[in-house]
Amino acid sequence: MSEAPRQTAEINLLGQSYVISCGTDEYDALMRSAEYLDRALKGIQSRSKAMSNEKAALMAALNIAHELMREVEARKESESRLAALTEQLDKALIDSPVTR
Repeated sequence: MSEAPRQTAEINLLGQSYVISCGTDEYDALMRSAEYLDRALKGIQSRSKAMSNEKAALMAALNIAHELMREVEARKESESRLAALTEQLDKALIDSPVTR
Protein backbone atom coordinates (compact mmCIF):
# COMPACT_ATOMS: atom_id res chain seq x y z
CA MET A 1 0.00 0.00 0.00
CA SER A 2 1.49 3.35 -1.00
CA GLU A 3 1.56 6.33 1.30
CA ALA A 4 -0.47 9.43 0.40
CA PRO A 5 1.50 12.18 -1.39
CA ARG A 6 3.13 14.68 0.95
CA GLN A 7 4.25 18.25 0.55
CA THR A 8 5.90 20.84 2.72
CA ALA A 9 4.28 23.95 4.09
CA GLU A 10 5.93 26.97 5.64
CA ILE A 11 4.16 28.30 8.71
CA ASN A 12 5.00 31.27 10.92
CA LEU A 13 4.58 31.28 14.68
CA LEU A 14 5.60 34.36 16.66
CA GLY A 15 7.73 35.55 13.76
CA GLN A 16 9.60 32.25 13.44
CA SER A 17 9.31 30.27 10.23
CA TYR A 18 8.87 26.48 10.33
CA VAL A 19 8.71 24.01 7.45
CA ILE A 20 6.20 21.23 8.09
CA SER A 21 5.45 18.13 6.06
CA CYS A 22 1.79 17.39 5.45
CA GLY A 23 -0.48 15.45 3.15
CA THR A 24 -1.54 17.36 0.05
CA ASP A 25 -5.15 17.20 1.22
CA GLU A 26 -4.18 18.60 4.65
CA TYR A 27 -2.41 21.77 3.51
CA ASP A 28 -5.33 24.20 3.90
CA ALA A 29 -6.29 22.85 7.33
CA LEU A 30 -2.66 23.05 8.46
CA MET A 31 -2.42 26.69 7.38
CA ARG A 32 -5.67 27.58 9.19
CA SER A 33 -4.44 25.76 12.30
CA ALA A 34 -1.10 27.57 12.20
CA GLU A 35 -2.87 30.94 11.87
CA TYR A 36 -5.13 30.06 14.82
CA LEU A 37 -2.14 29.03 16.94
CA ASP A 38 -0.18 32.14 15.99
CA ARG A 39 -3.12 34.37 17.03
CA ALA A 40 -3.38 32.47 20.32
CA LEU A 41 0.35 32.82 20.97
CA LYS A 42 0.34 36.53 20.17
CA GLY A 43 -2.69 37.06 22.40
CA ILE A 44 -0.98 35.37 25.32
CA GLN A 45 2.28 37.23 24.80
CA SER A 46 0.48 40.56 24.48
CA ARG A 47 -0.80 40.13 28.04
CA SER A 48 2.66 39.34 29.42
CA LYS A 49 5.58 40.83 27.52
CA ALA A 50 8.15 39.04 29.72
CA MET A 51 6.72 35.57 29.00
CA SER A 52 9.06 33.22 27.14
CA ASN A 53 7.97 31.70 23.83
CA GLU A 54 8.09 28.29 25.50
CA LYS A 55 5.69 29.30 28.28
CA ALA A 56 3.42 31.05 25.77
CA ALA A 57 3.36 27.85 23.70
CA LEU A 58 2.42 25.80 26.76
CA MET A 59 -0.32 28.26 27.73
CA ALA A 60 -1.68 28.31 24.16
CA ALA A 61 -1.64 24.50 24.05
CA LEU A 62 -3.52 24.34 27.36
CA ASN A 63 -6.10 26.90 26.19
CA ILE A 64 -6.63 25.08 22.89
CA ALA A 65 -6.90 21.71 24.67
CA HIS A 66 -9.52 23.25 26.98
CA GLU A 67 -11.49 24.56 23.98
CA LEU A 68 -11.29 21.13 22.37
CA MET A 69 -12.49 19.35 25.51
CA ARG A 70 -15.47 21.74 25.80
CA GLU A 71 -16.39 20.99 22.18
CA VAL A 72 -16.00 17.22 22.67
CA GLU A 73 -18.30 17.34 25.70
CA ALA A 74 -20.83 19.49 23.84
CA ARG A 75 -20.79 17.02 20.95
CA LYS A 76 -21.33 14.09 23.31
CA GLU A 77 -24.29 15.89 24.88
CA SER A 78 -25.74 16.66 21.44
CA GLU A 79 -25.32 13.05 20.34
CA SER A 80 -27.05 11.88 23.54
CA ARG A 81 -29.97 14.26 22.98
CA LEU A 82 -30.22 13.15 19.35
CA ALA A 83 -30.23 9.48 20.36
CA ALA A 84 -33.01 10.16 22.89
CA LEU A 85 -35.06 12.06 20.29
CA THR A 86 -34.52 9.28 17.74
CA GLU A 87 -35.72 6.75 20.30
CA GLN A 88 -38.82 8.86 21.01
CA LEU A 89 -39.50 9.22 17.29
CA ASP A 90 -39.09 5.49 16.68
CA LYS A 91 -41.48 4.72 19.54
CA ALA A 92 -44.01 7.25 18.26
CA LEU A 93 -43.84 5.74 14.77
CA ILE A 94 -44.29 2.22 16.11
CA ASP A 95 -47.27 3.32 18.23
CA SER A 96 -48.78 5.35 15.38
CA PRO A 97 -52.09 4.06 13.96
CA VAL A 98 -50.71 4.66 10.45
CA THR A 99 -47.97 2.04 10.87
CA ARG A 100 -50.28 -0.60 12.37
